Amino acid sequence: MALELRQSLKLSQQLVMTPQLQQAIKLLQLSRLELQQAVREELEVNPALEETAEETAEEEGPTPAADLSASPAPEEGPTPKEGDGLIDRVDWEYYFDEGSRDGRVERDTDDEDGRPYYENTLTRRPGLAEHLDTQLRLLDISDTEGGIAQYLVGNIDENGYLKTTAAEAAEALSLPVEDVERAIARVQTLDPLGVGARDLRECLMIQAREKGAPFELPLAILADHFDLFSKGDVAATARRLKLPKETVKEAFQKLVTLWPKPGREYSGDDVQYITPDVYVFKVDDQWVITLNDDGQPRLRLSSYYRRLLAGDGEGLPKEDREFLKQKVNAALWFIKSIEQRKRTIYKVVESIVKLQRDFLEKGPGHLRPLTLRDVAEDIEMHESTVSRVTSGKYVNTPHGIFELKYFFNSGLNREGGEEDIASKSVKEKIREIILAEGGSKPLSDQELMRLLRNQGIRIARRTVTKYRAALGLLASSRRRKQF
Repeated sequence: MALELRQSLKLSQQLVMTPQLQQAIKLLQLSRLELQQAVREELEVNPALEETAEETAEEEGPTPAADLSASPAPEEGPTPKEGDGLIDRVDWEYYFDEGSRDGRVERDTDDEDGRPYYENTLTRRPGLAEHLDTQLRLLDISDTEGGIAQYLVGNIDENGYLKTTAAEAAEALSLPVEDVERAIARVQTLDPLGVGARDLRECLMIQAREKGAPFELPLAILADHFDLFSKGDVAATARRLKLPKETVKEAFQKLVTLWPKPGREYSGDDVQYITPDVYVFKVDDQWVITLNDDGQPRLRLSSYYRRLLAGDGEGLPKEDREFLKQKVNAALWFIKSIEQRKRTIYKVVESIVKLQRDFLEKGPGHLRPLTLRDVAEDIEMHESTVSRVTSGKYVNTPHGIFELKYFFNSGLNREGGEEDIASKSVKEKIREIILAEGGSKPLSDQELMRLLRNQGIRIARRTVTKYRAALGLLASSRRRKQF
């Protein structure tokens, strides 16, 4: 068969990730503090963008948040190119207003239904058990190994050490010790390095192995001369290894850089303060959504640069006019992207309020199963857009402040064909049962499973173990009070 070269024409459509589109996507997923920083940076580099004085913006009066739903939030679609006539097609009066419309509703901060109480602004980072559980769910492992790993995670203390032996775990789970040992090795590969170790030596060795060649000698010292290292005896270690003292001293210095308590990073002792992005409150049997723009700079287009482009700058060199045009286009797109971000957040929260009404009316125990796809289909947006909106953003509700991702969770089947129950609701039930149990006879995971099944919730014991560990609650053997 002869080879030949041939030219042909082909028509195709493809989405091009222009810088403007990338900027819009980036702004959409930023938290409140990150957005404030991004606005400050844009104000510094773009002279066509101005910040409006707070007093002037307030004189105009607020715009009801409900107006945000009047115009749909555009999807991540094609972006106007610089110089494509955007300047001529813009509603200039809108962007010259003293501060862009922000969809903010002013509310009396002394109103008991207004701003959250100070205590409600406290949050914490995910705990160690929750952090480990998230990693385990991403691993391609068997159900048996996953169940063992979940049990082990529930027996890891706040410092990251495993407080049960392989034999004890095997007896509790009625499984071979070899299976438990494999699961322990699996847990020890998780972040943070050193977690799941049974003593300090093993913890440091896990970290040293990961460091590779530079830690070859430190690892050997841990393996064979840990007694001398624990005493800090460089000279005796050097004599045993027949190495110069300086070489051994350097190895010791490397070892002290390792973290002896890897779990403390996730202990939850560090309190974080958050400000909600959205407020949801009830007025006359209707749930009202208000975006929180307190502290966000009000933006507008520079009238000076507009006049230059409109005719005052006719004598400017072509390069200068192109520069002005580029900066004005960038300023317009930045303002537009922020407005789009507000509309999108509003639409997502509006959908969550509609789909999780029982939660708002009755509390966390009535959270229903919900996926990103459910909300995406409801507001006719892509799942990735919903995911970006819900990441790192918080809503203040009558039941406290929650990250938007809190409302998305899987469901468990119920007996008798009833509607599925959300996994977070099951976790809440487990928490309530454990907190109400007697200290002298704590309930095992098997007993918790039976109690939940009596309530019509079909759940496996290993799932109970996983949920209990995610809640940061100890295994029954460690919950027993000593008298």
